[in-house]
Amino acid sequence: MSKIAYSAAAALLAATGATAGVPAHFAGAALLPMAKVSLAQARTAALRAHPGVITDQELEKEGGGTGLRYSFDIKKAGKTFEVGVDARTGKVLENKAEGPNPD
Repeated sequence: MSKIAYSAAAALLAATGATAGVPAHFAGAALLPMAKVSLAQARTAALRAHPGVITDQELEKEGGGTGLRYSFDIKKAGKTFEVGVDARTGKVLENKAEGPNPD
């Protein structure tokens, strides 16, 4: 492989590395630079708190904790639960069944 091809491959990897692992439909992606906990770490914490399948995820400014939280909808046994993880500390702030009017 030529030097140009190696350079192009390295540039491509560097350009995509910053957003790797963040889904295109992720709400709140613009807030990621403020988070100290990565999306992957927050997902792990949420699934530890409430095992199931994540059906929705977002990063939002919300009261409680440090004011920046990942919010996950996790489905298990036909029920949806909302699990909130502080984006700066990784602490689980919320783990409850989703009500009739989900936000």
